[in-house]
Amino acid sequence: MQGTPLTANFRAAPQIGEADIPALVAAGVRGLINNRPDGEAAGQPTSASLAAAAARAGLAYRHLPVVAGAIDEGQVVAFAQALADIPGPLLAFCRTGNRSATLWALAAARDGRPVEEILACTARAGYDLGALRPRLRDASSR
Repeated sequence: MQGTPLTANFRAAPQIGEADIPALVAAGVRGLINNRPDGEAAGQPTSASLAAAAARAGLAYRHLPVVAGAIDEGQVVAFAQALADIPGPLLAFCRTGNRSATLWALAAARDGRPVEEILACTARAGYDLGALRPRLRDASSR
C-alpha cells in the first residue's frame, strides 16, 4: 500500500499494516501519520504496533486519531503541525484515506492554498471533498 499522492510530498491511504512498511520505505516515504482511532474495527493493527514497526524502519510516526465526520479545529492544527515537523514524503492513513485527505485539505486551506486547487488535488487522488468547500473557504480566511 503506497497510497495515492495528493502532492509530491504527501499521500493518503487506507489502513496500512506492518507488512506494508518496507514497501513504503522503498517508495521513499519518510513519515507516517495514523488518523485512525485504535479499536475502530476488529483486526485493525494498533497504533503502538505500527509505531514500533515504523521506528524499526527509521520512519517518523504520529498518531492523530479522528472520528469520521467529527474533525475539529484542534485536530486540523495538530495535523498541520505534523506536516511541518515530519520531513516528507509523508503518508497519512485511516480506514479509507478519506479522513487523512480531509485533514490535509483543511490544513492546506489554513496555509493559504486556493480552495479549488485543494479540491482538484483531492479529486485527482480519488477523494471527492466537494461538500467540504464551505469549510475550506472558512479555513482559508483565517
